[in-house]
Amino acid sequence: MPVAPRLLLPDSPALVAGPGRATLLTPDGELMVLQGAEIERELALHPPPILVHAPATARRLDIPPFLDSYDLLELFAFALPARLAAPTPRGLAAALGLTPPHEDADAAALLPEIATKLLRALAETRNSAAGADAAAMAAQLKATINWAWADSVLAALGTPDAKPDRNAFRPWRRLPEWEDDAPPPPPASHGITATETRQRLAEILGEGSEQRPSQADYASAAAMAFQPREVEGEPRLVLAEAGTGTGKTLGYIAPASLWAERNGAPVWLSTYTRNLQRQLDQELARLYPDPEERRARVVLRKGRENYLCLLNLEEVQGQMTLKDSVLPLALAARWTTHTREGDILGGDFPGWMTEVFGVGVIGHLPDRRGECIRSACTHYRKCFVEHSIRRARHARLVVANHALVMVQAALGGGEDGKPLRYVFDEGHHIFDAADGAFSAAITGFETAELRRWLLGAEGGRSRAKGLQRRIEDLVEESGEDVTGPLLAALHAAQGLPGPFWQTRMAEGTGASNPTEAFLAAVRAQVLARAPEDDGQYGLEADVHPLNPEVEETGRLLDVALSALEDPLKKLCQALQSRIDHAPEELETSDRIKLETAIRGLERRGLMPLAAWRGMLKGMTVVPEPGTRPRMVDWFELTRREARDVDAGMRRHWLDPTIPFATDLAGPAHGLLITSATLRDRAPNADEEAAWRAAEARTGAGHLAMPAIRAAVPSPFDYQSQTRAFVVTDVDKSRTEQVASAMRALFLASGGGGLGLFTAIRRLREVARLIAPPLLAEGIPLYAQHVDAMDNSTLVDVFRAEEDSCLLGTDAMRDGVDVPGRSLRLLVYERVPWPRPTILHRERRIHLSGGYPKGYDDAEARHRLRQGFGRLIRRGEDKGVFVLLDPRAPSRLMAGLPVEPRRVTLKEAVAETEAFLREESTGGSAP
Repeated sequence: MPVAPRLLLPDSPALVAGPGRATLLTPDGELMVLQGAEIERELALHPPPILVHAPATARRLDIPPFLDSYDLLELFAFALPARLAAPTPRGLAAALGLTPPHEDADAAALLPEIATKLLRALAETRNSAAGADAAAMAAQLKATINWAWADSVLAALGTPDAKPDRNAFRPWRRLPEWEDDAPPPPPASHGITATETRQRLAEILGEGSEQRPSQADYASAAAMAFQPREVEGEPRLVLAEAGTGTGKTLGYIAPASLWAERNGAPVWLSTYTRNLQRQLDQELARLYPDPEERRARVVLRKGRENYLCLLNLEEVQGQMTLKDSVLPLALAARWTTHTREGDILGGDFPGWMTEVFGVGVIGHLPDRRGECIRSACTHYRKCFVEHSIRRARHARLVVANHALVMVQAALGGGEDGKPLRYVFDEGHHIFDAADGAFSAAITGFETAELRRWLLGAEGGRSRAKGLQRRIEDLVEESGEDVTGPLLAALHAAQGLPGPFWQTRMAEGTGASNPTEAFLAAVRAQVLARAPEDDGQYGLEADVHPLNPEVEETGRLLDVALSALEDPLKKLCQALQSRIDHAPEELETSDRIKLETAIRGLERRGLMPLAAWRGMLKGMTVVPEPGTRPRMVDWFELTRREARDVDAGMRRHWLDPTIPFATDLAGPAHGLLITSATLRDRAPNADEEAAWRAAEARTGAGHLAMPAIRAAVPSPFDYQSQTRAFVVTDVDKSRTEQVASAMRALFLASGGGGLGLFTAIRRLREVARLIAPPLLAEGIPLYAQHVDAMDNSTLVDVFRAEEDSCLLGTDAMRDGVDVPGRSLRLLVYERVPWPRPTILHRERRIHLSGGYPKGYDDAEARHRLRQGFGRLIRRGEDKGVFVLLDPRAPSRLMAGLPVEPRRVTLKEAVAETEAFLREESTGGSAP
């Protein structure tokens, strides 16, 4: 029987950063609690410490960054690639099945145990190909950067004398290639019954699970979206509101999976954010507990910019000259051979990598818009995106997000074709998602991106090759028919914004081409017309009355865009003729390259050019007073930190659910649109009015067949489980008062607080003011737009650290599922009114049914209800809702499960502390 290799742990102390102090546990068992200057003095007497998250530890202890340390995050990512864990001692413990520590001393004692468990996991691979790869990489890391964990890893693998191998950094060598399959057969059209759906739900839940009749009722209602369509253009549409705690996710997975199995076609499950995609995918483990079966049956689909690009990884490695870039690229390479989907944003890639190693390396790994060279890429047949597209065609369930689904519809089906059945979870966001997808913008950024796509990199670190490089082999074989239009298009691309266009625009210096001249004229009109304000984030102005300079530069820009559009059309025609006229002479790979090039030209070139030219022509048409517009146009000047960074013209649908209904819902056979907040709970409104509002927000009213309506109430006892307050004596306009109020409330709750903001600038200022005093009381604070972690990782940390607090904006309001005590207090800094923009003004006038005030109220009510719904996720949860806005109208509270009481801050703090202390002690507060 082989002898397990001896584990080699570093002879170093374990270090944990607490509130204003360091807890140090030496290898011989001495426990020290250090403060102030003694922290650095004592650390200097010991070898580099074992810790979790070296940069955060140094910041928390207010000491210089560690030059050397044994960071357990590095070992975790190396030993268990594609496994997620919150980047804290408690988070690592939970991920490894260890008892999470509550005290710093316990955490320090646990760090060597975490290291031991990770090294044992590596030891289990020592006689496998995976172990050999790990040994080669560890040896390479030891040779190049003398990685702290290298000797421990090599000892665990039983290969202390392993030879360095740079091939360990080239994971694409071991990735499988996709192969084209025959097109899937047409799906059947069999319906499913409510009885079958309830049976499938029971199978997913398993024996002994909690029986929730409301969940089974909801699943039965959802099944009606999976009945056969009877008339073309009239999908089976179900609008289903399911109160928090109903269990709607498994409730719709049951009929969706049943229909997909029976009919041989995938159902697309769409939700709003990447974080929610991940949560939905985790729920599907209940249906497919075997990981291999789940990989075969379930596919996650996101936009290309969410995936690691193998070509980017190879090229960044080729430029790898800095010592600091070696380790993150090695860990990324390890992840590449273990990841399930290859999605680097919101998937199984460690979200803390950017914070630990910086954005300089990790930020270059995903695909950047317009840089993908598709079939010309040497890694095309191993590409994660291409794998996911092909797997989705044969999957049962495709987990997507609203943005991708809408963009695919706007492109006429996109890369995935048009699914027949959809489930839209978080369905109240359909309006906003459609608004983003079915819109157009002729801005400096958009036009400069097209120039980059056509001409390639013109300075900077971009690797964009440009159109000529991407299709050069096609050009050589096609002759003058392709070369002429290509060169004409590249020449015409000089009319788009060139390098440093932002500097010229911001400084008002001379424009170098027609696009820049138009942007300068638009900027001048915005500055002349926009109302006075702080101008931190941008200014807007109506298109009409149109300044003569904008009209003239717009006319010249239209001419320049036409000069680019014409040769691109000829180029497409020339490439298509190669496919049409001699198909028998084409190899399959050549056909793929030609089709890819044509599709890219159409979608990245011709489609935006047609939209921009239409906007420029429509700009000169003065609308008749009092008419309802179909589209809303406006000029915009975008600012970051009071600096002009972009300008241009934007066009949105007045009602974006019209193209949603026409291009996506209408062609489908069935849709389930569901949410916990589908209807508007306006004061004194009847049920019919509430449902009509839901139909307006989801586009159901634009379909010929009426929607089936279903509503299942929440099973929670909100009267006993929650408290709600509107604070009457905080001036919301004074950030210092808001910060003081949040600090007091977070201290009263002992952590577990989520603060929601309507402006990033105020969020950052409050975070700066309250983080130190909270940490001094043992409450760490994390903040979106402050901490360099993606939202999913921030939520993971917040969930793992029961007494931490988190600040965020809309994404945290909509994408957080944190059951238990980790979220026991929710604080809104002010009423989340809709932002007063030109687009909102037009919708307020024309979509409000003659009651603009009610339109604003409905928006705010939805957002408050969504936030409140984050508090109670399980039957035993308790939570407090606080709104720091004395002027909040009572009518906005009509949709909340409990009626808030108006109290002073002092009263809110006292009652929050008493209510949550009762929760934590299990009895009544003294």
